[in-house]
Amino acid sequence: LKVIAIDEQLRVIYEDNVHFDKDLPEFKTQGGVYIHSDRLTVTSPVLMWVKALDMILEKMKSSGFDFSQVRALSGAGQQHGSVYWKEGSIQTLKNASSKLPLYESLKACFSVSNSPIWMDSSTTSQCSALEKAVGGAQHLAAITGSRAYERFTGNQIAKIYSQNPEVYTQTERISLVSSFAASLFLGAYAPIDYSDGSGMNLLHIWEKVWSVSCLDACAPGLEEKLGRPVPSHSVLGPISPYYSQRYGFSPDCKIVAFTGDNPASLAGMRLQEGDIAISLGTSDTLFLWIQEPTPALEGHILCNPVDSQTYMALLCFKNGSLMRERIRDDCASGSWDEFSKALSSTVAGNNGNLGFYFDVMEITPEAVGIHRFNRDNEKVVSDFPREVEIRALIEGQFMAKRIHAEKLGYKVSKYDQKL
Repeated sequence: LKVIAIDEQLRVIYEDNVHFDKDLPEFKTQGGVYIHSDRLTVTSPVLMWVKALDMILEKMKSSGFDFSQVRALSGAGQQHGSVYWKEGSIQTLKNASSKLPLYESLKACFSVSNSPIWMDSSTTSQCSALEKAVGGAQHLAAITGSRAYERFTGNQIAKIYSQNPEVYTQTERISLVSSFAASLFLGAYAPIDYSDGSGMNLLHIWEKVWSVSCLDACAPGLEEKLGRPVPSHSVLGPISPYYSQRYGFSPDCKIVAFTGDNPASLAGMRLQEGDIAISLGTSDTLFLWIQEPTPALEGHILCNPVDSQTYMALLCFKNGSLMRERIRDDCASGSWDEFSKALSSTVAGNNGNLGFYFDVMEITPEAVGIHRFNRDNEKVVSDFPREVEIRALIEGQFMAKRIHAEKLGYKVSKYDQKL
């Protein structure tokens, strides 16, 4: 859990974090999560998140941070995680005693104690059922922006309903991680915002309402448990009196809707129409501001957090930095300097030599293995020379990103083509 405070010039005046494994060892998480014995189910304890919030605010208080100066707060949560509030919890949340840490007040408020998170892949049967119910994967993507994915919240809810119907019945509200965190500050159930809501396989992304056919395919009475979605920049209301009394926040401090981590990246990087951002990590992520998306079976279309009338496209490529590191080790003696020199020694276009490198099964497209082609479009089984291999890897990865972005509706302008 991270906190950052900025002044009116956007200068950072305070930052800190709580590390779940190290700072909250009593929850016994690894990487902040529990990986269950089936290796498919991955969860996080909800109360760990609440306790982390208590801890980070206490750290700020002991450092002398002046909470009374805070005019507004908002946040981002990991996409696809979900929290299940037990019947009657709204009163506990609203009336929490400022003499106690929030963790103590909310101990009995959750019908599901371990929240399914983005790493979970245990809902394959629910995904199949959802796609079938709405007329196929492409039709689901046309409604919600994505085909059915195991980590998406609708399928997680469907699993809970089918395996524990009594737990589902006891649940009065279902939050995403983002709206859950906003709820803690609001002292009431915060609505789900359009952008984070687009990662659920439940939101009709064109009309900005829950899709009745998707809701009905997942669980009964679901619309009431989700509440009405709102634009990502909505002011939800003033901060809960709990925080004014315990930490000295101004009662006028506004809570702005929280959103998912991916939409927050688009907002934080100030992308505009036509911009593409690429995050080069263990997995590579590409996201862009888009006016007229064409939802496909690969990638995701989400509502834009900055402008509710437009969209953001998101593509994830599993073979990212780990693939680049392997080629670096094989072809450049493990040195990025040698890797860069080899790359610079070859010409753009690599004299027609091209490669696609997938150590593990790729998400976009669904493929595995190493595939090399020479300038005559003949498949080459053996290795390229090391500098050709390095350029083939880099150019192949970036060409794939552009091709799949164009499939989702990204248009290369005439200016770009001239360049």
